[in-house]
Amino acid sequence: MARDQHGTPKPRVQQAAAAVAALFLLLGVLGFVPGITTGYHDMTFAGHTSGAKLFGLFQVSVLHNALHLLFGLAGLVLARGVGGARLFLAGGGAIYLGLWLYGFAIEFSAEHSAVNFIPLNGADNWLHLALGFGMLALGLLLSERAGTGGRLDDPFDRP
Repeated sequence: MARDQHGTPKPRVQQAAAAVAALFLLLGVLGFVPGITTGYHDMTFAGHTSGAKLFGLFQVSVLHNALHLLFGLAGLVLARGVGGARLFLAGGGAIYLGLWLYGFAIEFSAEHSAVNFIPLNGADNWLHLALGFGMLALGLLLSERAGTGGRLDDPFDRP
């Protein structure tokens, strides 16, 4: 079990946020590794024309990988505190659900090539849906009593 500098166990929400952030860092790095990323020589900076696919399934570009790295770094920083861990998981989950909606919309639009700048494909969309719900659930379900000094529904402005 992860512990802080005083030897006390870290709340589960912080552990989950750190694990999810580490996963994003790993995916960001793997997106730049030839062999793990098929079509590596076809990778573009951004746009739907990138022919690179992480694990031969998820379309990636330099921008896409860089966003995973930045999201992972932000998650590690935010996971240092309970409030930040909640924000990373619940807020990040909401961001990924929005990204799923964006990917879903561009997949079925007639002009999807011009707006698909990240790039995204169908496999990315399903992954973003799962990540969105998973992160949101972790952020909301693991937060009970963690770092609040009481129940989450206690008003902070009244004795």
